Amino acid sequence: MSQPDVAAKPWVVLVGGFLGAGKTTLILAAAKELHRRGLRCAVITNDQGDVLVDTAYTSRNGLLSSEVTGGCFCCRLSELVEAMDALRRFSPHVIFAEPVGSCTDLFATTLLPLREYSDTYRLAPFTVLVDPARASELLDNGADDNLSFLFRKQLEEADLICMSKADVGLPVPLLGSHAIRQLSARTGQGVAAWLDEILSGAISCGGQVLDIDYEQYARAEAAMAWLNLQAEVRPAPWQSSAMLMGPLLDAIDVELTKAGISICHLKLVMDTPGGFLKAAICKNGQEPVVEGDLDASPAGVHHLILNLRALGSAAQVQEIVEGALQRLPAELRGMEIRCFHPGAPKPERRMTPVA
Repeated sequence: MSQPDVAAKPWVVLVGGFLGAGKTTLILAAAKELHRRGLRCAVITNDQGDVLVDTAYTSRNGLLSSEVTGGCFCCRLSELVEAMDALRRFSPHVIFAEPVGSCTDLFATTLLPLREYSDTYRLAPFTVLVDPARASELLDNGADDNLSFLFRKQLEEADLICMSKADVGLPVPLLGSHAIRQLSARTGQGVAAWLDEILSGAISCGGQVLDIDYEQYARAEAAMAWLNLQAEVRPAPWQSSAMLMGPLLDAIDVELTKAGISICHLKLVMDTPGGFLKAAICKNGQEPVVEGDLDASPAGVHHLILNLRALGSAAQVQEIVEGALQRLPAELRGMEIRCFHPGAPKPERRMTPVA
């Protein structure tokens, strides 16, 4: 897709995938490639709660962004459309939409209803992004039943399946009859080709309406604790974000592991006048992926946003996170924390294709 190909209607590109697959990182890499081509883009993030690391991260990277909170796109369809319409005033050529990482049944509840806006928007094929290491775990016979259910349903409704983190060189698991594209948002491998494919119009947003048990779906989502937190961290003496973030991540990881609670995704950002730092892990004991200003100077005030998705009790998860924060050599101000188990998904609309 290049400048002459742009029509009045922006493309809407849903990038789904399980927690920690790298959806936000891919969208940022795609946005840089589109900017290089002279095209404008925007992103809509999505979460069961509010106060999102992804929204802060995309905004800090200069990408026009909005968010839909308090439920998946399927349960907040009208809010998704409102967000799209609001962003459209800035004339983006592409609007990326990143659904909640535990969400599925998106074709029937989101993409099919969005077809009714074909006079205003063009729908790209539905991409599901997959971390090959996570895929191997969740497709294994010993995988947690709830997480495996969500992951397998996400794969079933994909138009395109893309393996993330191709630069790591992990083996690609077999995923049925799907053709697999391999991408690395960090090196740029495959990103331009993926954009060319989804924005060519050659592949329709066809999808598949899932045969899905919504009671099982509700149980699977409710198995996870969902924690969103923000606070102002004031260390004494002043410290860099890296000096605070490392011990905090380690403490949360260690205590969750001791409690037998599996991390699905833990990510946090710290923002100071001197820089912005983000770190994330997708499983217990994993080395964090760190991005941003590692060499930022020490500061007296750090704005912290932390999002954690873990397989365990919400009350216990919150207690562990609060305990780790209290052990920081810093004063905490204005802390807002919410930890809960997601409620049963209740789509605004669920459609089936008309022949």
